[in-house]
Amino acid sequence: GSLVVNYPFDDDEQRVAIYSKSPDDAVFQQLALSYSKENRKMYQGSPCKDMYPTEYFPHGITNGAQWYNVPGGMQDWNYLHTNCFEVTIELGCVKYPKAEELPKYWEENRRSLLQFMKQV
Repeated sequence: GSLVVNYPFDDDEQRVAIYSKSPDDAVFQQLALSYSKENRKMYQGSPCKDMYPTEYFPHGITNGAQWYNVPGGMQDWNYLHTNCFEVTIELGCVKYPKAEELPKYWEENRRSLLQFMKQV
């Protein structure tokens, strides 16, 4: 896991980790930023220093393919085939947090979710 919002495209023609701009790139960036700006730790861009010391996401967002290439991913498929604007929100560095930590996750992301919903 990580703490970042990633947006299409997750894949590119060369199948390497490079920026893969969609026709609606500016809109996707706006949606991703609307979420990350309300999560202080996410917005800072280096959430998992202990696990991934060199990983950095400016303002807590990234183009999916620039982070790592995912051929045939759901957010790309939905965008291309159903016109659905989908982002992937990674909520933390620990993939399976303990149940007692879930209220902390809610508090860290509640405002982000509300701001994200306002974008509709």
